Amino acid sequence: MISIRDVSKHFGSFQALKGCSTEVKKGEVIVVCGPSGSGKSTLIKCVNGLEKFERGEIVVNGTSVGDPRTDLPKLRAHVGMVFQHFELFPHMSITENLTIAQVKVLGRGKEEAIARGLTLLDRVGLRSQAEKFPGQLSGGQQQRVAIARALAMDPICMLFDEPTSALDPEMINEVLDVMVALAREGMTMMCVTHEMGFARKVAHRVVFMDQGQIVEDARTDDFFGSPRSERAQQFLSKILQH
Repeated sequence: MISIRDVSKHFGSFQALKGCSTEVKKGEVIVVCGPSGSGKSTLIKCVNGLEKFERGEIVVNGTSVGDPRTDLPKLRAHVGMVFQHFELFPHMSITENLTIAQVKVLGRGKEEAIARGLTLLDRVGLRSQAEKFPGQLSGGQQQRVAIARALAMDPICMLFDEPTSALDPEMINEVLDVMVALAREGMTMMCVTHEMGFARKVAHRVVFMDQGQIVEDARTDDFFGSPRSERAQQFLSKILQH
């Protein structure tokens, strides 16, 4: 579903990604983790062309992301993206947030788009909030709306960029519960997250990054049980000791 081959990316003189390669098969859940500044978010943003990369190749469901002939808006319409800070339209109701892209990008009729949006609000447990505005919802609720909005586009895969890092601790589980359910339904997912409990529960593989490189790409049990690199061992010892 997603193939990343030898991808490198610079911001000016700073090299954010250094020859990164991995792949995500259909129905697989991959967690990308590592210390701050290791290139995790940059990598996932390259997957749907939100960041341009200078070298290498990324192919999503047969479409080359870096090819200048590729219609990136069309690709992004089928690759769900959930950001750290929700990115909902504050002046629109929750229903409007869920329907605008369906109508404008997919060409759905308004009634069909509303019906699809309400079905997905049911799925994330927020049907009763349909007429409210984002500012009237908690952070956890807003992030669940953002997930519903991405699902409304019938994506072939979902990208999550630290979806719980801006949330209060009490709200994290309500978002992770939705993500766990998605994973168990077979959605192809690539998740940048520090939530190691989530990784252990649903990830098929863990990609560990440091200083712009993929240091380890291992099955989840192997990564947590016996990480090969000293850097991953250090990271896990700090993140799991509490």
